[in-house]
Amino acid sequence: MSRARQALRALRLRMFGPGKELAGTDQFGNKYYRVPEHESRAGQIIPERRFVEAINRQAYQYEMGDFPTEWEAWIRKKRKDPPTIEEILKNENYRQEMEQKVKDVYEKDKLLQAKEYKEGLVAEPVRTHVKGHASAPYFGKSEPSQDPASTANTFQPGSWIPPGSGSSQPK
Repeated sequence: MSRARQALRALRLRMFGPGKELAGTDQFGNKYYRVPEHESRAGQIIPERRFVEAINRQAYQYEMGDFPTEWEAWIRKKRKDPPTIEEILKNENYRQEMEQKVKDVYEKDKLLQAKEYKEGLVAEPVRTHVKGHASAPYFGKSEPSQDPASTANTFQPGSWIPPGSGSSQPK
């Protein structure tokens, strides 16, 4: 490398810092990068930075679970080295096995509970039916209709009498 090229490279590193380095990709096609620790032109030490470029996603469209857990741990600096594909696949298989075991235990427990209810060893839970809330104005009554009772075209001023007023004739 020529001296001029070395000087330009040193100047670029001093001005802008080192460029991003590809750390790896996941099974979805997301690319993970790191910018190594470097010194700014003011002499400050800039710590290592890690980030992801999601494939076909906007930043505000991110949802939990879009990125593998191992990569999230690497980005948040909970682990030093980026994960390998083998490690991700092994952990995914383990998660699926645990999910299946949880389903099996849940079904087994459900059958055991049904057996205990049938034999009378355990009382069945009380089934209550809640119709409304006590603070609702229609508690214990039929709920008011959502449909309008009349239109504005049929209203006549002075013709309406409040219900329960006791008199059927206007005064």
